[in-house]
Amino acid sequence: MEYNQVVEYIFNLRRFGDIKLGLERVSYMLERIGNPERKLKVIHVGGTAGKGSTVMMVSSILQAAGYKIGSYTSPHLSSYTERIVINGERIKEEEIISLFEQMKPIIDELIQKKNQPTFPEVTTVMAFQYFFDKKVDFAVIEVGLGGRLDATNVVNPLVSVITNIGLEHTEYLGNSLEEIAREKAGIIKNFGIVITATEDEKVFKIFKEVSREKNSKILRLGDQFRFKKISSSLEGQTFDVIGENYQLNELFTTLLGEFQLRNAATAVAAVKSLKSYGIDIPDKSYFTGFKNVRWPGRMEIVQREPLVILDSAKDQLAMSSLAESTKEMFPEKKINLVLAVSRDKKVGMIVREIVPLANKIVLTRHSLKERALDPASLAEEVEIYGKEFSVAENVKEAVERAINNSGKGELVLVTGSVFTVGEARERWFKEVDLRWGRDLNEKKV
Repeated sequence: MEYNQVVEYIFNLRRFGDIKLGLERVSYMLERIGNPERKLKVIHVGGTAGKGSTVMMVSSILQAAGYKIGSYTSPHLSSYTERIVINGERIKEEEIISLFEQMKPIIDELIQKKNQPTFPEVTTVMAFQYFFDKKVDFAVIEVGLGGRLDATNVVNPLVSVITNIGLEHTEYLGNSLEEIAREKAGIIKNFGIVITATEDEKVFKIFKEVSREKNSKILRLGDQFRFKKISSSLEGQTFDVIGENYQLNELFTTLLGEFQLRNAATAVAAVKSLKSYGIDIPDKSYFTGFKNVRWPGRMEIVQREPLVILDSAKDQLAMSSLAESTKEMFPEKKINLVLAVSRDKKVGMIVREIVPLANKIVLTRHSLKERALDPASLAEEVEIYGKEFSVAENVKEAVERAINNSGKGELVLVTGSVFTVGEARERWFKEVDLRWGRDLNEKKV
């Protein structure tokens, strides 16, 4: 099979019937190939928002210390190969084909048993096998959905990170923060270390209870570690991170938004906690790691006049963080919003966070048809706020309209979904190294 055929096949696995969460299928597939996940040193990263950024920060710090790092994230902006990365290099298409050919008989066997594996399950198994084959020193793994029953939750990590908790995927995870927290806490394992940035006391109480049950040590942002912002501009942010036995002064990252400083402090705490296993990362690796880390589609500036920012905020928690950072950084700018969201989200809550900031709005839909919310339905939520808005057929048209209708000094903000941002990015970038941010045809904005 050709690469595109392989990816289409894998992607279509999740379209047949409902996704039934559980570890049975992924455990079976891993057992059939020799359980590569058991031979990996894993940092497992869950939560509602900030997971991908935290994965990339941890990966970049460890890479700067000279380690070979596998990073597994989802979803992707434009290419399936973004999901599986070693030291900033995406898996090659021919390697995807080879891994799939190894997996195909096992997939067929499960299909014959009427227990078809899902897209995330197959991709996760391929990632573990790839990282084992390539002999990575550490694998930094992002949870896909929830935690307890997520396909990645077959690992026994050195460190479990839970960034924060918001209402998401309620049809799978529960209708309250407490129910969702219980699902997320499923990645806490026996005799491990837990790092969290949650501010919610009820949520933290649950994490603390589970950690105690599992004999795991838990560290919380604001308690055992914290950050202090020194300065910020469109070029990046300078900050300190202070822990119980360490202080890192004047770290710098090009990632924008105060929420990224929360992620940064969380990443530092996760890496520092490796000292419990005899792994002591030198301070200079944190400085180099943060200086080098890039994460496209997260408050990413792609154009300066008019200023255009892309952010893949997809739920209420992420949109709230985006709104706060936008108000802080651009208090005087008129904001022209391009918004396209997925229909499985709490749309009213997303709209409530971002629409009041907008001057003009273009509503549209992303191209993932089975997930995209119809703009007419989105308009019903937006019109409550009395803002001027129009509807565009697709993301490309919406972005062009917003830019053309923006005056000097105004800001175009494109958000609502990683799928929305992935499509919008195509206007500026044809092919991108989507990990450490280097455009293959380097373009300075």
